Amino acid sequence: MTTLTPTELRTLREDLDLTQEELAEHLNCNRRTVLRWESGETTPSTVTALHLRQLVRESGQRDPNGLQAADFTFIDLFAGIGGMRRGFERVDDYRGRCVYTCEWDRFSRQTYRANFQPGEQIAGDIREVRTTDIPQHDLLLAGFPCQPFSLAGVSKKNSLGRPHGFADETQGTLFFDIARILRDHEPVAFLLENVKHLQNHDRGRTMEVILRTLKGLGYDVTTRVIDARSFLPQHRQRVFIAGFRGDSDFDLKDLDLPDPADGPRLDSILHPEDGSEEAESPYTSGELALVSGKYTLSDHLWSYLQEYARRHRARGNGFGFGLVGPDDTARTLSARYYKDGSEILIRQNGANPRRLTPRECARLMGFDDFGQSMFEIPVSDTQAYKQFGNAVAVPVVDAVARAMAPHVASRVSNPYQLSLLPRLRTA
Repeated sequence: MTTLTPTELRTLREDLDLTQEELAEHLNCNRRTVLRWESGETTPSTVTALHLRQLVRESGQRDPNGLQAADFTFIDLFAGIGGMRRGFERVDDYRGRCVYTCEWDRFSRQTYRANFQPGEQIAGDIREVRTTDIPQHDLLLAGFPCQPFSLAGVSKKNSLGRPHGFADETQGTLFFDIARILRDHEPVAFLLENVKHLQNHDRGRTMEVILRTLKGLGYDVTTRVIDARSFLPQHRQRVFIAGFRGDSDFDLKDLDLPDPADGPRLDSILHPEDGSEEAESPYTSGELALVSGKYTLSDHLWSYLQEYARRHRARGNGFGFGLVGPDDTARTLSARYYKDGSEILIRQNGANPRRLTPRECARLMGFDDFGQSMFEIPVSDTQAYKQFGNAVAVPVVDAVARAMAPHVASRVSNPYQLSLLPRLRTA
């Protein structure tokens, strides 16, 4: 087990509700030593790191929701805006603690920081991250880039004569950085997420390489395609790949999910425009919290989309816009939604259809609900549409996390008994 990074040390100290002076007294050192650890000037010994982790696990502390401070730790790779993290930080009677985050997009990092710990360090390009920079963890989470494997992404790259899949050196090979981290850290488990088409990419050979690699690293692997329609008014199929080190009886196919046909409809995420919710500028305004007119399509854009759909229908293609109302289920929200909103257009009486607002997109992806604390959206509409279109559906992760968390927590090792280390002298 490696020593603690500055961020992890601060997190553990906060879990124990200790000041720097109190931690120094417990470890029989001075506050300046703790300060140097937290600034990264020096690092605590491995024995001290083990002791602190064990203190947190056996502290019995509870947060306001009655959950333990941390039953297991995890890292959040290709984190986006934190959909995977939200699922694993709040799991019934279990609590995960994120000890490391990696996300290359600066706008996504802005949104991530606004909704989690503002002072957390977020690594950028995973290709430049050394495994020794990553703290020890029990669970690896990664929604690795899907564009090289998605149906639309492959089609576009083919039309442009560009490589896709593993041949895409900028994004397609990032899976092997996940494998590198799994190899060097050997966490208890992992959960990966990608587009459904990953299974069929390159006639199934891409998925075969991924599964063979994960199994070769010593993991018992299970996969399942899950449609977010069971939880959200959106048809969104994604493949989840879970694995536990060594033999395991965990199987994603055992998840008991609601029938997609009984899922919610769009009225559950649309602005009601009847005064029952507070206005939120720039999305809604006035006493009735009416949706801003800027989300209504211009005559020019609406005419273009109708003509585009007509031409493709004449050729026998299915391309076109998706026009829906409160009683419908939407198509998949994509990262290109900012361009014209064509996949999900909301009908309006006496007016052209409109796009969803970013707040409605947050609800459509399960990042917040009516009557609960709202997910912060600190970026422009364009960036927000990209972020939600690339995000994981949070309620789906919630369901997977509820099934996985007990298995992960039961395997978390306790290498030292706290009774053997009542007080330590720093080495």
